[in-house]
Amino acid sequence: MVKKIFIKTFGCQMNEYDSNRIYDSVKKIGFEKTDKYEDANCYILNTCHIRDKAKEKVYHEIGRVKKKFRFQKKPIVIVAGCVAQAENQEMLKREPYIDIVIGPQAYHKINDTILNYFKKKKKYDETEFDTISKFNYLSKIKNKDSKISSFLTIQEGCDKFCHFCVVPYTRGPEYSRPFTQIIKEVVELIQNGTKEIILLGQNVNAYSYREKNKEFRLSDLILELEKFSEIERIRYTTSHPKDMTEDLLNVYKKSKKLMPLVHLPVQSGSNKILKLMNRKHTIEEYLKIYKKLKDINPNIEFSSDFIIGYPQEEEEDFKDTLRLVKNIKFVNSYSFIFSPRPGTVAADLDLVDKSQSKARLEIIQKLLFEYQISKNKSLEQKIVNVLVENQMKDKVKLFGRTEHMTSVIFDGGIENIGKIVQVEISSSSQNSLFGKIKRNYNQKVA
Repeated sequence: MVKKIFIKTFGCQMNEYDSNRIYDSVKKIGFEKTDKYEDANCYILNTCHIRDKAKEKVYHEIGRVKKKFRFQKKPIVIVAGCVAQAENQEMLKREPYIDIVIGPQAYHKINDTILNYFKKKKKYDETEFDTISKFNYLSKIKNKDSKISSFLTIQEGCDKFCHFCVVPYTRGPEYSRPFTQIIKEVVELIQNGTKEIILLGQNVNAYSYREKNKEFRLSDLILELEKFSEIERIRYTTSHPKDMTEDLLNVYKKSKKLMPLVHLPVQSGSNKILKLMNRKHTIEEYLKIYKKLKDINPNIEFSSDFIIGYPQEEEEDFKDTLRLVKNIKFVNSYSFIFSPRPGTVAADLDLVDKSQSKARLEIIQKLLFEYQISKNKSLEQKIVNVLVENQMKDKVKLFGRTEHMTSVIFDGGIENIGKIVQVEISSSSQNSLFGKIKRNYNQKVA
């Protein structure tokens, strides 16, 4: 009988990539992917520890699974990802329904761990850092991701130690995958039909791999991907301002496939707060990067991340953040109230008054959303290039994204999936554009 596996993925794009690779791996031991968790013989929660209450979400999900399987055979329950790494033994003790915890650097061991559990019915904790072995193992398993737009992890971990962040503790030190290993996986994705590659890393622009006395940087990788005729678009995320080096900035002069959206988390507009966060960059340095890229290509837009209510944030610090937002006019950003992560430097600091933080968050989100809405509104009655990713569930409309990563929903046939088409935008919302394929392509593209 075929065994079925279900993975529920929380958090970042890297977790999505990891979940896909886990699916590729467990096929070797007879598991098939199912989209119905109630049919699963193995249930995996791939978790994220960045935001507040991540751990409690895990227990809530497991409670849901327990209820569903109350009158049928229990699946193997595995907690994977960053919560597993941070809370391993505590989770096994608190919730007996969990059978295995496995950290993000131990996925190369998942097949053996599952098979050993079948044999011995013994709980397992696999949370050692072993990034090199992980990627060496995964490189031997063909990536079966067949999406038009595919994630590809090229770098993991972080050496920056921002005071609010758990990544150095859950993903380990910075590690860059071998250049040739990445290119091999790109070829696999192309064979699967991929047209857009999104390069991933906790600090993706810190990518650096030495091979045959040559150092390969993110800039080299982008230019190598540029050579593949099948690849239409290249993106990368998430970057750190400290690693926006000149060679990377200059790629924007050379590359025709690197998209003009730069996701560059700033976290705060106040130098005082950035120093308290241990961010290792200033607002002046951030604005210098912004100006250089805008000078190269005025069409480049920025998105960012903001932490509101960081310990010791005063009104003037918050106003500095508002000034930065008004200056750059970010087209898409994520903003959250600071939530302390256990084990980090900021975990025990005195918090800003909660009601004040909430009020500030509302103000900045209103401003960020206004720019997002305004940008989308400005594209109405214009024509944009859209990479068509799939058909919507209604089987009538298509879904794709603009060069700036904005979602576009429009009428069209499935023969357009995987192609870049021109769409005339008729209306917009905060997050999406709506329109129809333009049959006459002679008009100017926005």
